Amino acid sequence: MATLLEQLSEMTVVVADTGDLEAIRTFKPRDATTNPSLILAAAQIPAYQNLIDEALKSSRKRIGNGAAVEDVVEEALDEICVIFGKEILKIIPGRVSTEVDARLSFDKAATVAKAKKLISLYNEEGISNDRVLIKIASTWEGIKAAEELEKEGIHCNLTLLFGFSQAVACADAGVTLISPFVGRILDWYKADTGRDSYPGPEDPGVISVTKIFNYFKDNGYKTEVMGASFRNIDEIVELAGCDLLTISPKLLDQLKKTDSSLVRKLDSSNPSNFEKQIHLNENTFRSMMEADRMAFEKLDEGIRGFSKAIETLEAQLAHRLAVVEGGDAFSHVVHEIFMLNDLDGDGCITREEWLGSDAVFDALDHDHDGRLMQEDVTSGLGAALALTSL
Repeated sequence: MATLLEQLSEMTVVVADTGDLEAIRTFKPRDATTNPSLILAAAQIPAYQNLIDEALKSSRKRIGNGAAVEDVVEEALDEICVIFGKEILKIIPGRVSTEVDARLSFDKAATVAKAKKLISLYNEEGISNDRVLIKIASTWEGIKAAEELEKEGIHCNLTLLFGFSQAVACADAGVTLISPFVGRILDWYKADTGRDSYPGPEDPGVISVTKIFNYFKDNGYKTEVMGASFRNIDEIVELAGCDLLTISPKLLDQLKKTDSSLVRKLDSSNPSNFEKQIHLNENTFRSMMEADRMAFEKLDEGIRGFSKAIETLEAQLAHRLAVVEGGDAFSHVVHEIFMLNDLDGDGCITREEWLGSDAVFDALDHDHDGRLMQEDVTSGLGAALALTSL
């Protein structure tokens, strides 16, 4: 019998949710998606350090020897995203998603400018727009920025999407793709209700994506739906047939090792939908978001988490730049990461406290107990902090 991964790939486009090039080679997805926290995880792998150094040297050359460290790092962030994206595109046949700085999530003009810069860097490498999706947070400003970019031929992936109102606004804006976060929706409901688990069909994240998918297909929207942020393979099985699913290497491996029959649950040619078509203006969008406590809280949390991941990556880049250029490297990054995420100060970080990517948490959680101690973070991030001068 074919594995779950093989069967899933027949009915859904499988996307690798990782910046690890070896994992992408192993699972052979059509598309791949990255964000700063995934690149942060990949940056710990010594084999990829040359990519980081390439970006830092290129950025220094681009903006000049007299530029401040923070300016070089800011430039290098964009370079690194594109360098990793370029390497990924050498492996996969489809598209790579590259994220706009989450700190720009409420600034439409700055989001548009950053997206255009990222695309220009890809174009300089001979990569066409149709192979890149620009990831933008699903705020009202982000959605409006994406609407403008789509009209200019820059395709967008709207991320940090938790509520139906976000999905409706994205479809009306004509964005290429949305990424509703299944697992993070589940996290919120478990914390809010005190319920320990949900069977796949009852999973709130699964129910949310199913509703969005059927609404889009029933009303003829071209926007693709890509379920993201999965906690277990049951969630993935319940969304078989979705346009795309972006899956971490850990869960891809489970799917690859599981032999059982997979039934299509979503069908674009035969959607079931009981939602009346609606169109949202800014006031209605904001009202619906405020009324949806889960979506409102998770969007805010997600933006803060992605922003902190960028700040952590910036700290590591400044560290590496000092090494590359012969200065003294600083070594307090692990401590800062731990203090930032240990919200209740009890000496460990739970998944609910973790502000970064699920994939990074999984990579650091070596014993799979759902808790990170300081030694877990130290060992996981040690590669970058133990670098010596070239």
